[in-house]
Amino acid sequence: MTPAAQYAEAYLQAYTSPLGPMTLAAATGEGLPEGGAVVGAWFDGQKHDRAGLADGALTVAAGDPAEPAVLAATRTWLERYFAGADPGPMPALASTGTAFQQDVWARLRTIPRGRTTTYGRIAADLAAETGRPTSARAVGSAVGRNPISVLVPCHRVLGANGALTGYAGGPERKAALLRLEGVTVA
Repeated sequence: MTPAAQYAEAYLQAYTSPLGPMTLAAATGEGLPEGGAVVGAWFDGQKHDRAGLADGALTVAAGDPAEPAVLAATRTWLERYFAGADPGPMPALASTGTAFQQDVWARLRTIPRGRTTTYGRIAADLAAETGRPTSARAVGSAVGRNPISVLVPCHRVLGANGALTGYAGGPERKAALLRLEGVTVA
C-alpha cells in the first residue's frame, strides 16, 4: 500500500517558505478530524522526503475548492511562524510510523519554541517513561524520519555537544529555524 493509499483522500500543495520550497500533504476521511489532518510537510529535496505520499494524491493550489481546510490553516500557521510571531494553535496532525517513532515525534512536540534538547536526553526520557532502554542513535533515526518538518520541531534536537547534527532539511535550514526562534547558534 502506498502512503497516500492509507487515507481516503490525500492532497499535496506547494508552499514557498523563506527557507525554500516546501510540500505540504494532508489527508481527509475516516478516523481523521473534519477538515483533514497534515500528514506531511517537507523541504523539497530533503533527505527522507515524503514523496511517496504523492502516489495517488491530488495536487491542489491554495484556494482551490478541493483544498482541505487543514491546508489553509497550515499555510497560515507557517506564515505566522516564519514571520517570528506566535503561530497559534497547531493544525491537526496525523502521521504514520512505528510505535517508537510515534513516541519520539510526540516528544518533539513538547519542546517549546526557542528551546532545544539532545538526542540523548530524549532517549533517556523515553527509557525512564517506558522502562525500555533506547539509544540516542535510535532516537536520531526516528527524528530523521519525522514526516512533518517544522510543525513537529525536529530542528530543536541537537547533538550531545550542542552541534547542529542530523537535520533532513540540511544544517543551514536547521540553524535558520533555530535563529528564527531566538536560539543562539554557534
